[in-house]
Amino acid sequence: MNVTVVGLWHLGSVTAACCARHYPTVGLDFDPGTVAQLQHGKAPVFEPGLDALIAEGLAAGRLRFVTDPQQACAQADVLWVAYDTPVNDQDEPDVAYVLDRVRRCLVHLRPGTLVLLSSQLPVGTCRSLERQWPQLDFACAPENLRLGRALESFAQAERVVVGLRNPARRPLVQELFQPFTPQVLFMRPESAEMTKHALNSFLALSIAFINEVARLCERVGADAAEVAAGLKSEPRIGPRAYLAPGGPFAGGTLAREVVTLSKLAAETGEALALIPAILESNNRHRAWPLARLQTRLGPLQGRVVAVLGLTYTPNTDTLRRSAAIELCRQLLAGGAQVRAFDPAIKELPGDLSAVTLASDLAAAVAGADAAVVCTQWPQFQQAPWAELVRSMRQPIIVDANRFLESALQQVPSVEHLAVGRAP
Repeated sequence: MNVTVVGLWHLGSVTAACCARHYPTVGLDFDPGTVAQLQHGKAPVFEPGLDALIAEGLAAGRLRFVTDPQQACAQADVLWVAYDTPVNDQDEPDVAYVLDRVRRCLVHLRPGTLVLLSSQLPVGTCRSLERQWPQLDFACAPENLRLGRALESFAQAERVVVGLRNPARRPLVQELFQPFTPQVLFMRPESAEMTKHALNSFLALSIAFINEVARLCERVGADAAEVAAGLKSEPRIGPRAYLAPGGPFAGGTLAREVVTLSKLAAETGEALALIPAILESNNRHRAWPLARLQTRLGPLQGRVVAVLGLTYTPNTDTLRRSAAIELCRQLLAGGAQVRAFDPAIKELPGDLSAVTLASDLAAAVAGADAAVVCTQWPQFQQAPWAELVRSMRQPIIVDANRFLESALQQVPSVEHLAVGRAP
């Protein structure tokens, strides 16, 4: 089986590298710089183990990267569309960006080639492409990429949802996914597309719900972590429920699906109350760290605040829609002096030139009036917090997700502020 993966950012790089362990794989991208980087064994984004896996595929001759769609697609049995669909500042997906590039590939495919869509595209995309390209087979396999654990989540998936209209192509799909998952759940394409929208929207709803409960807990003396444990003990909810009081959801991934469903409702004339309210709730919760700092410190003018962690999630270098970046902007607007440290970030966005990018954790917190934990980097838990806290002007740690709770237990002087626990 010959596999071509088009779109070589995070999702596509992982997909191509994992496929190359089992099938001859071509990675296609229209950006020469991205392809040149990959040809030298370097992924365009940081992901643990990804560079090594790419190098392995290149060395074995099972993986190559090109910019020419004809060269990439002429012998493909499967064209795997793996673009990370861009989102704008309103969390709206740029569908045209993906489809314009996909169409440049479709003209070079042999009749009967399977086109597998894993990019985040709206329900109805498969049907639209089927009408335009009836000689090809289209399927939807919604991505399940987990930043920082992407290789594991791809290569050891518990199950994969595949929307496929032509039952004759099921054996090919099962062969493709056999190395990666014990279960392929087949359904119609519209159902698979809708599953992705609904899944991420439900996760977003769960986060917004528990954070609203957590803010109420702060008012009445309850502990939201204990409440979450109580909820998960209920069999109808379960221990793996996405109920952990903490920061808002960020990164654009969950919000994109909420926006997509809200727009779909408007387009089809279906009035919704719950789903559109998810973003309103989450946006309100974004104010929590700043509100806690203002409550504890008063006006932030001239205050030194350390922001610990900048990436959207640990084990990546992605700053896209990062809550920490938004917080830096809010702090600067309030007149604070901002220092930041992230082990994966060596350069800040241009509008954050006033932020001091510290070389390490100690340099970030020394003399600070407060520190805000934004990204759950494991090395933060292993830091010498007794010593670090002593170096601060005021020993205030704002830690929405309670990431440092264990590390700070032996630091009696620290004031540890967390979501869902009364200050």
